[in-house]
Amino acid sequence: QVQLVESGGGLVQTGGSLRLSCAASGSIFSINAMGWYRQAPGKQRELVAGISSGGRTNYADSVKGRFTISRDNAKNTMYLQMNSLKPEDTAVYYCNALRAGTRETYWGQGTQVTVSS
Repeated sequence: QVQLVESGGGLVQTGGSLRLSCAASGSIFSINAMGWYRQAPGKQRELVAGISSGGRTNYADSVKGRFTISRDNAKNTMYLQMNSLKPEDTAVYYCNALRAGTRETYWGQGTQVTVSS
């Protein structure tokens, strides 16, 4: 299995910044795409940002220009830099990884991000 451990969540004021980290361990061979998802109360879980093994990225329209996803393959770590945070960004953020071939998906435990108004 792949284990994903998240860190960096917390409470921040509107307009502030946070940097989330996701460290992958275990059987990480053939891991291709990774991404950050979030789920707010009463809402469906949504893709915030995704990144391929080659560095291709995509973002939800709501975070374009404010969030940046990146990965350091040597450190087996993915990041989400979140700037200009808004109250509507408040959610539990989850790290996700996809294994090529089997197309298995793995999830982190989730980390709470709260943006005060």
